[in-house]
Amino acid sequence: MTAFPTRFDKLENLRYLNLSEAGFTGQIPIEISRLTRLVTLDLSIDTLFRTHLKLEKPNLKTLVQNLTKLRFLYLYGVNISAMGNEWCQALSPLTELQVLSINNLSGLIPQFFTKFPNLTCLSLSSVNFSGPIPSFSSSINLRDLILALNQLNGTIHSTDWSGLSKLEIIGLGNNKLSGTIPPTLFGIPSLRTLSLSHNQFNGSIGDFHGKASSLINTLDLSNNMLQGQFPMFVFELHGLTSLNLSSNNFSGLIPVSAFQNLRNLSALGLSYNRWSIDATTINISSLSFPTLAELDLASCNLTEFPGFLKNRISLHVLDLSKNQIHGKIPDWIWKPIDLARLNLSQNFLVGFERPLKNITSSVEILDLHGSQLQGEIPILSNAAYLDYSNNNFNSVLPAQIGDSLQYAFFFSLSNNNIQGSIPESICNSKYLEVLDLSNNSLSGPIPQCLFQMNRSLGVLNLRRNNLSGIISDTSSKSCQLQTLNLNQNRLEGKVPNSLVNCKMVKLLDIGNNHINDSFPCHLKNIATLRVVVLRSNKFNGYIDCPGNNSGWQMLQILHLASNNFSGKLHLTCLGTWDDMQPNPDKNQSELQHLQCEDLRSGVKYQDAITMTIKGLVLELVKIPTVFTYIDISCNNFEGPIPEVIGKFNALCSLNVSHNAFTGPIPSSFGNLRELESLDLSSNSLRGEIPLQLANLNFLSCLNVSNNKLVGPIPTSTQLQSFSEASFENNAGL
Repeated sequence: MTAFPTRFDKLENLRYLNLSEAGFTGQIPIEISRLTRLVTLDLSIDTLFRTHLKLEKPNLKTLVQNLTKLRFLYLYGVNISAMGNEWCQALSPLTELQVLSINNLSGLIPQFFTKFPNLTCLSLSSVNFSGPIPSFSSSINLRDLILALNQLNGTIHSTDWSGLSKLEIIGLGNNKLSGTIPPTLFGIPSLRTLSLSHNQFNGSIGDFHGKASSLINTLDLSNNMLQGQFPMFVFELHGLTSLNLSSNNFSGLIPVSAFQNLRNLSALGLSYNRWSIDATTINISSLSFPTLAELDLASCNLTEFPGFLKNRISLHVLDLSKNQIHGKIPDWIWKPIDLARLNLSQNFLVGFERPLKNITSSVEILDLHGSQLQGEIPILSNAAYLDYSNNNFNSVLPAQIGDSLQYAFFFSLSNNNIQGSIPESICNSKYLEVLDLSNNSLSGPIPQCLFQMNRSLGVLNLRRNNLSGIISDTSSKSCQLQTLNLNQNRLEGKVPNSLVNCKMVKLLDIGNNHINDSFPCHLKNIATLRVVVLRSNKFNGYIDCPGNNSGWQMLQILHLASNNFSGKLHLTCLGTWDDMQPNPDKNQSELQHLQCEDLRSGVKYQDAITMTIKGLVLELVKIPTVFTYIDISCNNFEGPIPEVIGKFNALCSLNVSHNAFTGPIPSSFGNLRELESLDLSSNSLRGEIPLQLANLNFLSCLNVSNNKLVGPIPTSTQLQSFSEASFENNAGL
């Protein structure tokens, strides 16, 4: 990537300038604005590569105000500083404009586009536009209208499309459009592509028998709320190459044989509806999809592998997940020479017709999770993604497994019954980003080399095994770990100092082991930590870390229960605890679940931990970023409960039970308006229950038993609704 070159003004007769994907960064030079004879200007970039071109000085207006001959303008991916109507006015002089591709704008789609009578292509995807779609009825020459990946809402008016007879492509996917789909869309005579996916359209698709454009080759209505029977007019679209109706509420029974007239189909998506696909009574020899490359039939109530697939050697993607397919995986499914993605997960499969290690396959992404597969672990040497979790595999890991995972970035065998040790060869998987061997019966030490896979490994989940030994102190400064979960093993020793080199760690769970150490103060230097679980070990001593308290700004879960910590509790020495204190300016739409999502491969990994909430041991499979939790129970802490906890207004659950805390219950706890569970039991707390606790409207679990509290329980409050057990063994209460 280099800075944008200058001196373009020397090319005064230039009519065509295409610098798209050239790798230039920085400010677009003003010299381009002097090329007054330009007809085509293409500076577009692929935002995936994160190269940045910007228009500030000159801005958009300065760049194009003299380029009045422009007909084709491509600025997709360029950071444009113009706001609101400013950029509308900037484009107004370009009356000859035929093609406009631009993004990084915002606001409503202005009506000024109707002032461009020659406009044939308007591409405004990923612009952050909101509001309704304006009428383009006066843009009679429009061929391509692409407004995908915005925030457009409202309905599509039927009358706005009747005069656009030249429209070939309509791309409105990934918006918030609703209502029914108007019939005039399907009737546009030149229409070839209609993409309305990922919206909120509802109702049924009307009967367009003989009315839909015969030229339609791509129809994508997936991820909406459409209902009713299968739209039968689709079978009249003989030129159809891609049909996607997945993730709607369509119902009925559909025989696969009904699609045999669509001989040009290359992609068919029918997954996740309420219908059933009948693929059992087909004369295989008479059914042919010669060009079919992608078939998605997930959750279609299939009971067996569709026989018509046996001779489909052109398949590239096959998804038969979430069905009721029983038996063994047939040999023929591996035969397509270009098969790259295969998903057979969540069926009732028990094995393979023959060992997979003897099968040569081109599959790169293989998902077999959630079935009943058993026996030896299948390995595909070309695979990049292998998910075998939640099955019944009961063998050992092959000694040379790492050599068989040369290209793998994701490998999961969680929730099986894998035995034996973890082979050192696993570290030969030099691209591995996610390694999940949790919930098995693995034993022996954790290979030291796993902590040295610094440039690739982002997730290491080995929880719930029988692993022993120490946690290797060998993480280097290039460590990329985001999740380290070693919970419920037999690990000993200390928390490695070298973990501070893992500057991206969000989740650290070493609970339920035999770690014998003082509080690992060095962890507070990892600013990205959101979850720290040290519970049920042999940690001991005071928590009083030296140095500044600027760490742990993002921490949302701290679990220190069932250790031997003692002395006064100094929480402020660990960090600022910003995420325990809500930010009223935070956009609620940004709130998500905690997951690893910055891995180079783009794969996302969902973190999970075990917690005690409201007295129940729960598996938290999805950790909301707004969920905050502190459990320091079953230790030997003494002195007053830290007043600073009263500032943690976002706290959902607090457990300080079974310690030696003294003094009163802090009245500042009345500020914890999000608190749902509060356990202060089995301490030596004195004084009365603060009236301020009556402010805790979400509190559904309270325990202050086994203390030295006195006085009345505040009346006419929610506190009166808790059982006697919540208050027992307080002699003066």
